[in-house]
Amino acid sequence: MQYRQLGAAGPRASALGLGCMGMSGMYGPVDRSESIATIHAALECGITLLDTGDFYGMGHNEMLISEALKGGKRDQALISVKFGALRDAAGGWSGYDARPQAVKNFLAYSLQRLGMDHIDIYRPARLDPGVPIEETIGTIADMVRAGYVRAIGLSEVGADTIRRAAAVFPICDVQIEYSLISRGIEAAILPACRALGIGITAYGVLSRGLISGHWHNDSARAGDWRVHGPRFQGANAERNLALVDALRRVAQTKGTSVAQLAIAWVMAQGDDIVPVIGARRRGQLAEALGALDLRLTPADLAAIEQAVPKGAAAGERYAPAQMAMLDSEG
Repeated sequence: MQYRQLGAAGPRASALGLGCMGMSGMYGPVDRSESIATIHAALECGITLLDTGDFYGMGHNEMLISEALKGGKRDQALISVKFGALRDAAGGWSGYDARPQAVKNFLAYSLQRLGMDHIDIYRPARLDPGVPIEETIGTIADMVRAGYVRAIGLSEVGADTIRRAAAVFPICDVQIEYSLISRGIEAAILPACRALGIGITAYGVLSRGLISGHWHNDSARAGDWRVHGPRFQGANAERNLALVDALRRVAQTKGTSVAQLAIAWVMAQGDDIVPVIGARRRGQLAEALGALDLRLTPADLAAIEQAVPKGAAAGERYAPAQMAMLDSEG
């Protein structure tokens, strides 16, 4: 396993992280035993960063991770938790809450579900437009000083919010979507992070499977939220899958898979970037790990850029209502 520093203020983490959201039903039915086996396989191969959110399965994901880490495995992992997303009994979404009293409440419940005395990286899932970021970060900083949190991260925020947060307390990383077809961070967010010594944990590096090389228009199953994603619908999906076909031709020249090439491209954008791979099964994890052995030359990078030009994706990353909640897109 290779390792990377998560910003000047953060821990040393594995060069690939494991995103656990999909183990709690977001992409359709899940297998609990396979999910736990996948977490164990990740730890055994040296992956340390496990990413979750207290709203993934309304606490289910944290309890799953707690079960997987029993037997002395806690010390092998860096646990990153997002908080603040509000849900209802039907599984719907109803906004975000990052008030100081809410932060403390969410943290207390996460510690209980995880069965841990501290969380390694704690971050608001989105910017709460009703609460100054300084108040939210100041509260988490108090929890750092109290020993309940080790480092503070951000998620899906813009450059101005990043600078304001970093003025309150050191930020170790910003978790944000970054892939061959989601490159919005390159204009302002990535430069701001680099100027401040803040790392990037990149999720969606395979665009939720769309550019994995395995997705087809009939891949979605019941309970899979991707059926509502603009990039997965109709003509958009056809155009995006044509980009995947072009990427596949590049992958074939390298003797690698489309997914491995897409992950390696993200890793090649800087040593301050850690891709978070949403593998739900051991086979998916094994394929992703192959990206660590892939070395991309300048000619390879040029070929990838030609296959998938910047801005070539059809459709937004989320539906309009969700896009409106992204400070990073403002």
